[in-house]
Amino acid sequence: MIYPSNASEKLGFLEIKQLIKNYCLSPMGEQMVDKIQMLTNFDHINKFLRQTQEFKNIIENDSPLPISTFFDIKKLADKARIEGTYLSEDEFFQVLLSLNTVFSVIHYFNERQGQYPNLEALFEHLPVEKSIISKIEFIIDPKGKIKPNASKELAEITHSLAKAEKEARNKIDQIFRSAQNSGFTADGNLTVRDGRLCIPLLAENKRKIKGFVHDESASGQTVYLEPEEVFQLNNSIRDLEFDRRREIIKILQRLTDDLRPFVPLLLSYHGLLTKLDFVRAKALFAIEIDGNMPQLSTHSELSLINASHPLLLLNFKKEKHTVVPLNIQIDEHQRVIVVSGPNAGGKSVCMKTVGLLQIMVQAGLLIPADEHSKCGIFKQIFADIGDDQSIESDLSTYSAHLSKMKYFIENSNAKTLIVIDEFGTGTDPQFGGPIAEAVLESLNAKKVRGVVTTHYSNLKNFANATSGLENASMLFNNQLMQPLYILEMGKPGSSYAFEIAQKIGLPPQVLESARSKIGDQQKKVDTLLVDLEREKRKLLENKIAIDIRESKVNNLLEENQKLQSYLDENKKLILKDAKIEAQNIIKGANKLIENTIAEIRGSNADKEKTQGLRHNLQQELKKNEVKEKVIKPAAISVEIKAGDWVKLIDSETMGQVIDVAKDNVILAMGDLRSVVKLKRVEKISNKSVPKEIRKTSYSNLTESISQFSPELDLRGKRGEEALYEIERYLDKAIMMGLPSLKIIHGKGDGILRKLIRQYLSKYSQVNRMEDEHADRGGDGITYVYLN
Repeated sequence: MIYPSNASEKLGFLEIKQLIKNYCLSPMGEQMVDKIQMLTNFDHINKFLRQTQEFKNIIENDSPLPISTFFDIKKLADKARIEGTYLSEDEFFQVLLSLNTVFSVIHYFNERQGQYPNLEALFEHLPVEKSIISKIEFIIDPKGKIKPNASKELAEITHSLAKAEKEARNKIDQIFRSAQNSGFTADGNLTVRDGRLCIPLLAENKRKIKGFVHDESASGQTVYLEPEEVFQLNNSIRDLEFDRRREIIKILQRLTDDLRPFVPLLLSYHGLLTKLDFVRAKALFAIEIDGNMPQLSTHSELSLINASHPLLLLNFKKEKHTVVPLNIQIDEHQRVIVVSGPNAGGKSVCMKTVGLLQIMVQAGLLIPADEHSKCGIFKQIFADIGDDQSIESDLSTYSAHLSKMKYFIENSNAKTLIVIDEFGTGTDPQFGGPIAEAVLESLNAKKVRGVVTTHYSNLKNFANATSGLENASMLFNNQLMQPLYILEMGKPGSSYAFEIAQKIGLPPQVLESARSKIGDQQKKVDTLLVDLEREKRKLLENKIAIDIRESKVNNLLEENQKLQSYLDENKKLILKDAKIEAQNIIKGANKLIENTIAEIRGSNADKEKTQGLRHNLQQELKKNEVKEKVIKPAAISVEIKAGDWVKLIDSETMGQVIDVAKDNVILAMGDLRSVVKLKRVEKISNKSVPKEIRKTSYSNLTESISQFSPELDLRGKRGEEALYEIERYLDKAIMMGLPSLKIIHGKGDGILRKLIRQYLSKYSQVNRMEDEHADRGGDGITYVYLN
C-alpha cells in the first residue's frame, strides 16, 4: 500500500511507467505496464525481478528473441468464438504471423533449456499446436491473401474469371484499335469507370460506337464508353466476381469453424506474447538506466550501494553529466535516517531515491544500483512530499502535513517505510520543531523505517540521543561554497545559512545583526558542524590523494610484472631462434671456406688468384661477424602487422592478422574472428600455411568485400531486429577495415535513432557518429566513423 494516493506521482513512479511503455511493441504490453503496482509477496516480487534480469541477459549477451511481429490475438479469438462469425483474410494472416512468433519463441527457449528458467515458466505446459498454422497456410498465402486453389469451387471460378477477363480484354482491345484507326478516340488508353473497362472517345464521336457512357471528363470533351459487344462479357465477369466473393466467405467461415475449438489455446498464446512484450520493455528500460537486480530480503531493511535516481540519471545522460551515487543503509539498529545539510545540497533527492527505488523493486523492476544492494519487503510506504494544501478541504499546507502525520502514527508499523521531506516546516519553528520531534518519537516507537529531511536542530539532537535514529548529512565544500551531493552517515549537517548568505552578497551589517539574534547555544552547534565539515573535507581530500598515489604504484607494479612475464615467456624462443641463425652462419662459413680451398687447388696455387680468393673469404667472414652481432636484437624486434600469418604458440591453430591494437591482435580464422594477446602468437611464413587455409581466407575475404555495401537501411525495423542487423554488419565492416558506415534509420519520433546510437557507443572501434547533411536526410541518417 502507498499513502497518500498521489505519493507515486510525487516520487516519480508514474514517469517510470510511462518510460517503460515507450519500449512496448503492442497495446497489450502497454496495458500491462499501466497495471504495474507495488507488491508485498516475496515470491511474486522475486519471480518478476528474475524474469526481467533474464530478459536483460538475453538482450545483452544472447541472440535476439524473435518477438517483433504479433497482433492482438485475444480480440480475434473473441470474435471467432461467436457462432456464425468469421475472420477476414487479414485477420487470419495476423493470427498466422502471431502464432509463428509464438512457436519461434518456444523453440528459442527449448534450445536453451534451463538457461532462463523464470522466462520458460511463462509457457510451461503450453502445447505447440502447429495444426492451426497448417489449416491457415492451406488457405492463406504468404502475402495474406486467399489462395486461388483454397477450394475446388474457388479454383474453377478463378479459372473461369481469368478466361472471361482475357476474352473481354481481347474484344475491347480490338474495338479500341479500330476506333483509333478511325480517329474516334481521345488521348489516353483504356480506363476503368465504375468497375468497367471503357474506351476514351471524343464527345462528338460517342454515337459512332454502340455502347454505354459511364463517365465524361471535366471539360466534357471526352466520354468513357463501354462498347455494347463487351457489355455482356463484363456482366459475366461481374457475376463471376460475386461468385468468387461468396466462395471466399464460405472458405473463411469453414476455417473459422475449424479454429473455434482452439480459442482457449489462442488466448494462452496471446497471454504469452503479451507477457514477453511486457518483460522485454522492463528489460530495455533497465538497460537504459543501468539497472540491476538487488538482493531480496524478508527483513525490513534497505542497503543501497552506488544507487541513482533513475529520472535524474536519464536527464544527466542527455546533458552528458554523471550522477553522484547514493550509499545508505537502513536496518534494525538505524531505522530512520535524519538527513540534514544545506539547501539544494541533495537532501530531497536522497529521500526520493530511497522511496522510488523501493517501490520499483517491489513492482518487479530492476534499479540503478549495485547488484550487491539489498532490499527488504515493506507492506506500506508512506510519503509526505511537497505542498498538499487543499482549498476544497479547507486545509493549509501545515494542516495537510499534520493530517498525514496523524495517519502515519495511527497506521504505521515495523513493516512501514516512511519518506518525509522538510519534516516539521510550514509553521512557526518554535512550535513546528517540538511537534515534529514528538511525531518522530512516536514513529520510532512503532519501529518504522525511513528517511526524513530537516533543518531543525532539535531533530538533529533528538536523532543523536535516540536509539533507532541516525543522523546523516549532505557534504558541502565550505571553501568553494558548493554542495558535493554525497551522503555521510553518522553526523548531522549544517545548513550553512550564514555562509551561503555571505556568498550571495548580503550586507555584512545584516549578517551581524542576524548572528546577534540567534542563541549562543545554536551558534556553538552550527559552528561545530561547520568545523567538523571542514575537517572531514580535508580528510577526504587526503584520502583521495593517497588512493591516487596507491593506484599509480599498483599500475607500475602490474606493468613491471607483465614485462617480466613477457621476457620469461619469450626468452627460450628468442634463444632458440638465435641458435638456429648462428648454426646457419657457421654452416655458411664452412661452405665458403671449402669452396675457397677448392678454387685455390683448381687454380694450381696461382699467387694472384689465391690472394684474391683469400681477400673475398675475409670480407665474407667479417659480414657474418656483423650479422651474428645483430641476431639477438633482430630476433627480439620481429614485428607483426596486418596481413601477416601467425600461429598460436600453445597450439597448431593458424590465422591471418586483421589488426594489431596495443598488446592484442585481431585474427581471422576462416569465418571466425578472435582477439588474442600478442604474446600468445608467433609469426610464420606464408609458405608454411597450407594452401587450403590461405585459399579459404582469401576467398572469404574477397567474397565479403565484393558483396558488402557500406550502407545499411533499417527503416521500418523493430529495435531488436535493427540491433541484430547492426551487430552483424559492424563486425564485417571492422574485419574489412572500412573507415566509415552509413546507417539509414529514418526520423520518426527518434526512438530507433537513439537506440542505435546508444548501442554503437559501446563499441570501442567506433570513433564518432554524425548526422547526414540536412539537405540529404539530416538526423534520419547516421554516419559512423571507425577507428
